[in-house]
Parts: sequence; structure tokens; C-alpha cells
Amino acid sequence: MASSPVRAQRSLSLISLAALTALLAACGGGGAPAAGGGAPPPAPVGVLAVHPQPVALQQELPGRVEARRTAQVRARVTGVVTARLFTEGSDVKAGQALYRIDPAPYEAALASAQAQQQRAEAAATQARLTAERYAPLAEAKAISAQDYAVALATQKTAEADVAAAKAAVQAARLNLGYAQVTAPIAGRIGRALVTEGALVTAAEATPLAVIQQVDRVYVNFTQSANELLTLRQAVAAGRLQRTGGDSVPVQVVLDDGSVLPQTGRLLFSDLSVDATSGQVTLRADLPNPQGLLLPGQYVRVRLAQATLPQAMLLPQQAVTRTQQGDTVLVVGEGNKPAQRKITVAGAQGGQWVVTGGLQAGERVIVDGFQKMFVPGAPVNPMPWTPPSAASAPASAVAAAPASAASR
Repeated sequence: MASSPVRAQRSLSLISLAALTALLAACGGGGAPAAGGGAPPPAPVGVLAVHPQPVALQQELPGRVEARRTAQVRARVTGVVTARLFTEGSDVKAGQALYRIDPAPYEAALASAQAQQQRAEAAATQARLTAERYAPLAEAKAISAQDYAVALATQKTAEADVAAAKAAVQAARLNLGYAQVTAPIAGRIGRALVTEGALVTAAEATPLAVIQQVDRVYVNFTQSANELLTLRQAVAAGRLQRTGGDSVPVQVVLDDGSVLPQTGRLLFSDLSVDATSGQVTLRADLPNPQGLLLPGQYVRVRLAQATLPQAMLLPQQAVTRTQQGDTVLVVGEGNKPAQRKITVAGAQGGQWVVTGGLQAGERVIVDGFQKMFVPGAPVNPMPWTPPSAASAPASAVAAAPASAASR
């Protein structure tokens, strides 16, 4: 009977030892994975391998639109306007009738000139017949030589009067034609500057309307003379290459930030510098088939006057810009990121133009910075895809389950 408590105590001791052994084994087994799996896996980052390439240096300069041709419609004779023959803001053709001035005075003047011409022709006919009749009489010495000379002179005077009368008729006919005011050029006509009943005079050259050709327009813009000189010196030294030769492409940026679809070309730069502003005026010629550009409109002109022969383009999100300089993160040996200083020459289409600090083929981190918790820890580099290119596949993947669910 005494051995039963002893057996029970031993059984309890064995059970406690077994439980302690199991607990230690559990702790030891859990501690080994914690020691081996405590470090986080390499952070996935998007990288872009850079390669040198020719990059055009684009600039945006302020400018104003100017019509390619402008003509002021003016009265060439004096009179009262009786009719307006065009629609304001419409397109007109060269020679199209625009206004009618009261033609009655000029019709009367033409009739008077024609009558004077007929009188002069009659006098010339009489003088010619007289001279012809005097010719044989002068040979027969029946009349004096002086009378024959007077007859010849009278004939020539009468012929001159006929010529003057014909010129007067032509002038009267021109004035009658000017009573109908026509368009000197084809283009778009603006508002009427006079109305019916207004008295216009040729002496004051009264303006009646303005016609402008806007199917093609000029854009006049300015550039700093110092900037233009620096650009030319860089081209001469070989650091830059001139873009387009004598035909530099030009784009126009509208007020809302949109770019005109049509591309123009640079015509010339002025030969003088504005003494007050230090600017040089340049002119571009652009097609304007839709009429989006209007004379006097403020626009911004985008052009590339030179090209960097060896430069690199980086998305703006990959570059950190501070007062100390511009830096990027480059994936080096062991997939470890390292900070690198770079030289930025400007921006183009949402990208920075890099001219120094990187070598061809180096991988620059563009995306995934928020996943890099430990500075200097290795990363998992993956090729970076621009959002515009990645959006299409993503949308297609999102659409597939939806179509499958509908089936």
C-alpha cells in the first residue's frame, strides 16, 4: 500500500519532465526559423538601363500670332455707300464685290468723257480731210505753203485731242469701276467699318474692312540675345549639333496647354537686338487649317534649335533634386543601390535630360522607393515599364474576369 503514493509521484515527475522537454523542443524548433528567416526579402524595384542617344534641346518661348497677309479695304472714290455685299467674318475671294458706292456721278462723268471723245474724233476727221485736200493744191502752187503747214498742224492737234479724250474716258470708266469696292486678296474678312449711307472719300482713304489670310499664319516670338549667342558658340565648339539645318521644326502650345497638331518651321531670326529688352525676334510659319490660331493671339512656341549628341533621358520620378545637387539611385554589385550625382541639362516631355554622372548600361531605380526599408540593403531589380504602356495590359487583365463572370 505504501508503494502506491511513490508510484504516483514518479508518474507526475515523468509527466512534468515530458511536458518540459516538449516545451523546450518547441522553443528550440521555433527559434531556428526565426534566426534564419528574420531578414526581409530583397525589395522589388523598377529599374531602367540608360543608354546615350541624341537628344534635342527643346525650348518654349512666348510669341504672338500674325496673319500671313493683311489687306485694308479702302475707298478709292468719293461717294455715299449704298450697299454692303459681304457677311462679316466670312471667307472672301480676290475680286469679290464688298461695297457699292453711289455710281450715278461717275456714270455721268463717263458719259461726258465719251461725248468729248466723239467731238475730238469729229474734229480730227475734219482736220485730216482738210489736210488731204490741201496736199495736191500745195503741189500745184494753188495755195501757199504756209496754209498747207497750218492744215497739217491742225490735223496733228486734233489727233492729240482724240488721244486725250480717250484717256479721259478710261479714267472715268476706272472711277465708275471703283464705285464697286472689291477684295484685294482672298482671306477672311472682319467686321464692317462703315454702314450704308456713310460718306467715304478717296482723299482720306476711308477704311471699310480688313481682310486677313489665316489658313497659314506667322508666329513672332522672342529669345534672349545672350542665350542665342551661347547656343551658337556651343554649336561652333562642337558641344551641340544644329537641328534641322535651315528648317527647324516648330510646335505651338495653346493657352490650355494643348499642342497644335500641325508643325511649322522656323523662317528666320532678326538681324538686330531690341535695345530695351535685349531680345531677338524670330518668326515661324505654321499651317492653320482649322483656324485655331487668330492674329494677335498669345501662344508659346516649342522648338529645338540644337541637339545633344550624347545624352540620356530619365523619368523625373527617378531624380532627386536638392540644393546640394541632383542624384539618382544606381543598382550596383550585389544588387545594392548606391547614390550617384548626375548633371541635368533640362527637361523634355516629362523626362530629365542627363548629360553627366552615368555610364551606358547602368541601371537606375525608377520605381519602388517606398519598399526599400533598409538603406543599402540588396534589392530585386526588375525592368521598369512606363505607366502608359502598362495601363493597356492591366485594363485587359481586369476586363477578362468580368467577361468570364458574365459568361
